[in-house]
Amino acid sequence: MKRPRIPRRTFLKGLGLSMGLPLFEAMEFASLAAAPMTKPPVRMAFVFFPNGCIMPAWRPKEVGENYELPETLATLADLRSEFNVLTGLTQDNGRAKGDGPGDHARSAASFLTGAHPVKTAGTDIRVGVSVDQVAAQKIGHLTKLPSLELGIEPGRNAGSCDSGYSCAYSNNISWKTESTPMAKEIRPRGVFERLFGNGSDAALSYQMRRYYRKSILDFVAEDAARLQKQLGRNDRRKLEEYFTSVREIEQRIERVEQQQRVDADQLDIPAGVPRELAEHIRLMFDLLVLAFRTDSTRIATFMLANEGSNRTYPMVDVTDGHHELSHHQNRPEKIEQIKKIDKFLISQFGYFLQQLKQIPEGNGTLLDNCMILYGGGLADGNRHDHHDLPILLAGRGGGTIRTGRHIGYPRETPLNNLFLAMLERIGAPTAQLGDSTGVLQGLD
Repeated sequence: MKRPRIPRRTFLKGLGLSMGLPLFEAMEFASLAAAPMTKPPVRMAFVFFPNGCIMPAWRPKEVGENYELPETLATLADLRSEFNVLTGLTQDNGRAKGDGPGDHARSAASFLTGAHPVKTAGTDIRVGVSVDQVAAQKIGHLTKLPSLELGIEPGRNAGSCDSGYSCAYSNNISWKTESTPMAKEIRPRGVFERLFGNGSDAALSYQMRRYYRKSILDFVAEDAARLQKQLGRNDRRKLEEYFTSVREIEQRIERVEQQQRVDADQLDIPAGVPRELAEHIRLMFDLLVLAFRTDSTRIATFMLANEGSNRTYPMVDVTDGHHELSHHQNRPEKIEQIKKIDKFLISQFGYFLQQLKQIPEGNGTLLDNCMILYGGGLADGNRHDHHDLPILLAGRGGGTIRTGRHIGYPRETPLNNLFLAMLERIGAPTAQLGDSTGVLQGLD
């Protein structure tokens, strides 16, 4: 029996830096009988989009493997074998429970919690613990970052944003406790430094890299040279590919920061955020790929916009606000505008899946070892429906999920039943979450 020559939790270190590594052959157990390699960990992410969608263009008509991709999902045609479309799932606690309007706030707050947010004045916010934080509490100690919370739009937790509901509900989907949302990071630089920074010297490291115009790779070069001597040819190639991807992302972040210094007076966006939405989204997705690839975290959330967002999408010729358009009153011209937004956002998700799919890991790909949920807390945004939500689940969960299907569940099946199934597969089984009634079946 051969033993791993390099521990899985190996890091390249430099001043204020701790750089995780992808899974190498030299880290894996193998026997003379060619027994299976050490099993890669399973990761999960929840990608949220706001304001509902045009459901007839989202929901397949047929169930099973031989379904026809509907209009909005057609952009994922090359990836249809990598995901399941799940219909019939409901988040009942997004509905009004005697507290009137506020469906947007409730839809985001209940999305990953399955709990009904409390509508009170002032700072008294209460909803529930979200599925990602349940997992982080159980397995977060196994990685550098217990979880990673990403976003595109800034948001405040104070004040009222939707019919008397706190802004905290609309601007967060991750909740550590029933009254503590997990702040999301919208700056690519902030995410990069979280992934590779280490302790109190992290800020000094960044300042020195910026001052001397050095890459993170320069600071870990000595450790990297020692590591290469222990690696075989395949692992050395994998290391070079990894370094190339890190440097490419680092350069993209630097270009964003440099451009903002040039156009500071003209830009009405937060510091360190790309001016182009597609570049912002893709940079964040690429950073999430790095986080999963290096096992820096196994749990993540990503809000493509805050719930109720009225952002425009001029890159697809949508110049009216998203939230405004979502109340389309069945007007064909507004429905077509929403479809354009739906297709744009899911095309960005397709980019993320492609990046995960092209990275080999173990006997498959990084995507094979993930569970990536894409969806929102509203179905038809015009009617504020909280049932039959638009949900995709990509990845095979380490071989425990059979993909390439449209799986239709009975109406009013709790979305949280799916979360229980995902928690089992990531190694954090939980008996109850929000309004769950049992582990969702039919995924394997």
